[in-house]
Amino acid sequence: MAGKFELYEDRAGEYRFRLKAGNGEIILTGEGYKQKASAENGIASVRTNAPLDTRYERKPNAAGKPMFNLNASNGQVIGTSEAYSSEAARENGIASVKANAPDARLDDQTR
Repeated sequence: MAGKFELYEDRAGEYRFRLKAGNGEIILTGEGYKQKASAENGIASVRTNAPLDTRYERKPNAAGKPMFNLNASNGQVIGTSEAYSSEAARENGIASVKANAPDARLDDQTR
């Protein structure tokens, strides 16, 4: 099963997206957007930037666990990962985003 983007509206009325791998695991989460079109642009930016290793900011989270951000060409964060148990697991997460994002189908749950 291929990956998919889920586009949804949160409880605060903001539009968000998450990228799920073929196994259903969430591998990247976007920020909240006021407009649906802005969230759709965020998804397009993930598709464009995901294959580029230089767009990944590898760092520890506040608790010291490995995580990553996917950045646009202007340096703005367009997606954030979960916390991983190790740097190797984080690299597997990045590889999954690279493999899934470009061709992931869109599951629009806002309709």
